[in-house]
Amino acid sequence: MTAPRTPTTARKALGRLSLPERTFLTDALRTETVGGVLLLLAAVAALLWANIPGLHHGYETVSDFHLGPGALGLHLSVAHWAADGLLAVFFFVAGIELKRELVAGDLRDPKAAVLPVVAALCGMAVPAGVYTLTNLAGNGSLQGWAVPTATDIAFALAVLAVIGTSLPSALRAFLLTLAVVDDLFAILIIAVFFTDQLNPAALGGAAAGLAVFWLLLRKGVRGWYVYVPLAVVIWALMYNSGVHATIAGVAMGLMLRCTTREGEEHSPGEHIEHRVRPLSAGLAVPLFALFSAGVPISGGALGDVFAKPETLGVVLGLVVGKTLGIFGGTWLTVRFTRARLSEELAWADVFAMSSLAGIGFTVSLLIGELAFGSDTVLTGEVKAAVLIGSLIAAVCATTLLKLRDNRYRRLCEEEDRDEDRDGIPDVYEQGDPAYHLRMAEIHERKAAEHRRLAAEARHGLAEVPGGAGEEGDRPA
Repeated sequence: MTAPRTPTTARKALGRLSLPERTFLTDALRTETVGGVLLLLAAVAALLWANIPGLHHGYETVSDFHLGPGALGLHLSVAHWAADGLLAVFFFVAGIELKRELVAGDLRDPKAAVLPVVAALCGMAVPAGVYTLTNLAGNGSLQGWAVPTATDIAFALAVLAVIGTSLPSALRAFLLTLAVVDDLFAILIIAVFFTDQLNPAALGGAAAGLAVFWLLLRKGVRGWYVYVPLAVVIWALMYNSGVHATIAGVAMGLMLRCTTREGEEHSPGEHIEHRVRPLSAGLAVPLFALFSAGVPISGGALGDVFAKPETLGVVLGLVVGKTLGIFGGTWLTVRFTRARLSEELAWADVFAMSSLAGIGFTVSLLIGELAFGSDTVLTGEVKAAVLIGSLIAAVCATTLLKLRDNRYRRLCEEEDRDEDRDGIPDVYEQGDPAYHLRMAEIHERKAAEHRRLAAEARHGLAEVPGGAGEEGDRPA
């Protein structure tokens, strides 16, 4: 006779995070939120600078101003420096984030990684498909298929900050992990599809520089004065190799160690990310936005966005493709695996987050420049389409999230409640006997205080002749 089979407990999808993961997430998203607000301000400033008649010429002059050593192939415009130079810092941080997720975060466990990876892949494939179908139907160019595939986490968080919506940590982690996987595949798209002519000597030099970078890290060599000059050399060689220069940033980020050793409170990767993230979110990305988002906006230009297949494909890809792709990928994963959606959340929450992921800005603008760089007019129109699509996605997400805002606030209050005031939220201490003993002591003190107050109240009533509550007391 065989023993009865023990039922397998279904794994929760979008369940509560562990305390260390929640702490890391809170710190990371705080910086990204501030950077996202700066990103919004930079985008608005760029649009005003590029569209106010008296200032438009100045914007073009500054963007087209060239500087840098020509002998090294680096005599670039300011806009070019922002796209290829400053964004390398952004992708360096993205590389560290990806490495950390792979070795210490949600992507470390294959079972837990299935949901965000499938959702992110569907969230890139469906927008690309929507763009392609739109352009096949309208006889447009297929070059921009990758433009609507990227999610901008900083912009999305800035929208949340502006509208004042609180989100449970599980939803924020889902959004962040989606963006990390998104960035990985965006990097691969840039490296594979937007590399024209290779310079083997420069590429070999960049590879040798990366090898030296890796060896120095393994030998435990420290000092920014060693790594920063080396990183600049690697970036310059990568730029001249024909491969997009931001790939150098990703490669160096992936080489950092993101696991802690004995005696370490934080890994080197986390330590460097903590130092560099403010530079990326607060300076590099906003400056890129300032010199990339300045596109002419007029009634006719806005109308053209919905009239041309290339620009319409970008808008539909961001607004419709992203939402359906991520929501569909999440639903399919839960449907065909043993995972089940956390009882604290509903599918309406997943749909709202999928809509929020339709905000594509930084990487979408970059890919738009790479895809249509030879056509200045179409490049500007595609940038306008990215802005409009992101704005529509933000409005849709805001509406959907606001409908559930009261529920989110209750969940956040429950996550943050710390009645014993030990610095750890109570939901993470339910299995700790010491926590329950502390709470029992707190409640006993409260009960004693209430008994004292009750006794004083009875004593006060007893001293009043004919006081209320005496037997036989009747109204006159």
